[in-house]
Amino acid sequence: MASIINVNLPHQSYEIAIGQGTAPQAVNTPLSIDQLGEMMSNLKLGKKVLLVSNPTIFKHYGERVLTSLEAAGFEVVSCTLPAGERYKTLSSVQKIYDTALLNRIERSSTMVALGGGVIGDMTGFAAATWLRGINFVQVPTSLLAMVDAAIGGKTGVNHPQGKNLIGAFHQPRLVLIDPEVLKTLPVREFRAGMAEVIKYGVIWDAQLFAEMEQSKRLDQLRYIKAELIESILIRSCQAKADVVGKDEKEAGLRAILNYGHTIGHAVESLTGYRVVNHGEAVAIGMVAAGQIAVKLGMWQKEEAERQDALIQKASLPTQLPSGVDIEAIIEALQVDKKVQAGKVRFVLPTQIGIVTVTDQVPSDTIQEVLQGMQFN
Repeated sequence: MASIINVNLPHQSYEIAIGQGTAPQAVNTPLSIDQLGEMMSNLKLGKKVLLVSNPTIFKHYGERVLTSLEAAGFEVVSCTLPAGERYKTLSSVQKIYDTALLNRIERSSTMVALGGGVIGDMTGFAAATWLRGINFVQVPTSLLAMVDAAIGGKTGVNHPQGKNLIGAFHQPRLVLIDPEVLKTLPVREFRAGMAEVIKYGVIWDAQLFAEMEQSKRLDQLRYIKAELIESILIRSCQAKADVVGKDEKEAGLRAILNYGHTIGHAVESLTGYRVVNHGEAVAIGMVAAGQIAVKLGMWQKEEAERQDALIQKASLPTQLPSGVDIEAIIEALQVDKKVQAGKVRFVLPTQIGIVTVTDQVPSDTIQEVLQGMQFN
């Protein structure tokens, strides 16, 4: 049986459908990517579909998705783009546009993203801007995309000077999550997703945080009980849906989802998206934000240590990559999307499950924390 989470929005609500995957319960109708065509048919979408993926994911799951869509009567064309954050550019999106033009993708058509966060972000941005906006469906294949990137309608690409500076809000019509596909996810990518899950524990869900503390390991799928994986997916998606439902376009509350991302994005862009992946950068950013909160007297040192212990349990980094210049990080913060009136806004914890957003973080505090996180 699937778990259905509703993302309730004023203009276009949608469902996140989560299969049970490896959970031990008896299931009557297991939800998988093979049901995509049927679920999209129920949404009364146009017949033309442009499927966007990367070569590795397409090799694993492309045929199953194509078969499902074609069996439901959709006419499908596909476009594959290289994997990796450094390819999340306007030139990659141009390839989606070219495929759309060649195949006469219309206003009633749908773009389907089959892949991780990079593919989802680019496909969503292409869908938001092709013919001023067409339908869009997310089929995330990485843990990070399942719990975070595929939900909430943030789409975009990177600019050479900063991450996700070019983008649009464009909500999907459906998010279909099949936990079985995590079995082919590389270990490093699984760990990257765990960073976002830990984030939800810190900012919103103390029970999820406690559940993860009970697990002996968080660094590989095979060492984590199926029940915990199911809880991680459902609770993380529910957290994201709750926040986005209250604040679709980041006017206030939604900013808390950027916990760990302020310094994380700077580290990513300064290392050319080649040294650390997104989740690793977020882990570094969460450690930094936790230490800033402790230094400002907002958070107890013991709780920061509990956070860092979970990050280490997921085999994620807690230090800056070697060679990253601290002054360059502080400079990069000034071009972050979250800067308002020239002030950098930080999401800082006050207790596990609760955070606050503030622009009252002195530069010398940031500098002191980053110096303490330099690679030895």
